[in-house]
Amino acid sequence: MEKQKKNNKLLNIWQSLTKGSMNRQIMGAFLIVGVSTGLVKFASVGKELLVAWKFGTGDELDAFLIAFVIPAFIMNVVSGSFQAALIPTYIKVREQQGKVPAQNLVASASVIALALLAAASVLMVLSSPFYLPVLASGFSPEKLALTTKLLSAIAPFLVISGLISIWSSVLNAGEKFALAALSPTATPIATVGLLFLLPNLGIFALALGLICGGSLELIILGIGLKKQKVPLLPKWTKFDRNLQAVVNQCAPVAAGAFLMCSTNLVDQSMAATLAPGSVSALSYADRIIALPLSLTTLALGTAVIPYFSKTIAQGEWTKVQHTFQYYLKLIFFTAVPLTLFLLFGSEFLVRTLFERGSFTSEDTIIVSQIQASYALQIPFYIASILVVRLVNSLGINQILAWGSAINLTVNIVANYLFLNIWGVKGIALSTSLVYLISFVFLYFFAQRNLTRYINADS
Repeated sequence: MEKQKKNNKLLNIWQSLTKGSMNRQIMGAFLIVGVSTGLVKFASVGKELLVAWKFGTGDELDAFLIAFVIPAFIMNVVSGSFQAALIPTYIKVREQQGKVPAQNLVASASVIALALLAAASVLMVLSSPFYLPVLASGFSPEKLALTTKLLSAIAPFLVISGLISIWSSVLNAGEKFALAALSPTATPIATVGLLFLLPNLGIFALALGLICGGSLELIILGIGLKKQKVPLLPKWTKFDRNLQAVVNQCAPVAAGAFLMCSTNLVDQSMAATLAPGSVSALSYADRIIALPLSLTTLALGTAVIPYFSKTIAQGEWTKVQHTFQYYLKLIFFTAVPLTLFLLFGSEFLVRTLFERGSFTSEDTIIVSQIQASYALQIPFYIASILVVRLVNSLGINQILAWGSAINLTVNIVANYLFLNIWGVKGIALSTSLVYLISFVFLYFFAQRNLTRYINADS
């Protein structure tokens, strides 16, 4: 009885903090996704420590990272653009037309997304002899051959990732955040298991870990959707105005994602022209920065888009503006101290996390310098995610395409200039500059459009 009273008291406190205003609802969703994502990242860090111990900054890991660049690029462009275009429309249809038309929309959009990803995976493998030698121009013939084999092993993950993206988005749109946020734990756990249980697989354990982990994630998400009585299988219904709205929004988002993701492609290919291990060093540094970035941006981006979309569908523009400004200030207030911590504690973090086994003290010096340069992007990267989610919800995704074109141009020019001055560290500095410019550009146009809606409504 006493325990039940305590649980009820905790539940009441939680509800008082997370129910009511949109800010409180978003904060509740942010905390749920943040804690869940933290558990996922904890598992991912464990996997990265094992990878660092086993492979260091050697040729095998370089080959895997370059092999994963193209699949990751396609996943971000196709899956990411469908997710950004589908969910605001899905929520609008669900709120205004009911559950059945909304579910039909998801089923039809899934058919299109999976067909595109399946075709892309086949084309990616068949055309690899043409683009991989360019992308990995600094690799030896043996290293390039290993990269090609790894690419073929990763290819099936494209289709799996597309379905994961759609299913998790539908759960988030239904405000069932925890399951979608926790399910990615399956991949690092599967990878660690394969590295321990099948050591003879070598670097191919990372590729097989993606496939096995993705399949487990689909099972977890499928169970969650089944409980929500959401149909699992993609099914073509008809090309109605709802699906047309998704396609119309998807095109500019895909164009923007294509250009923005090209920056990572440029970074990796330029790193591949430098000394062996440069690609791996860049990746290790990015992983440490990615931990707080992905923890906050995934939680924030996942939490705000259902509430932005719902409030915009109801035409409550002043409430949207208030929430947007509130979270923007909160981001900079918390992100700047984090940036300073990672900037000055870089070498200590790298040495503590990675320096063992195949990862040497020389690797620590290189990776810590790159990491400090990457840290400068943190406030602008997180703030940009909030602005992008507002842009998605407003349905003005063409802004993303223009912004991404500017980012890609800045990235190529800055990479070239900084690389000649600071080496591989210059690539990280270029990335930080890109996100600063990206935030300024997106904020200007998002705020201008939001102000126009507020003025029209008053």
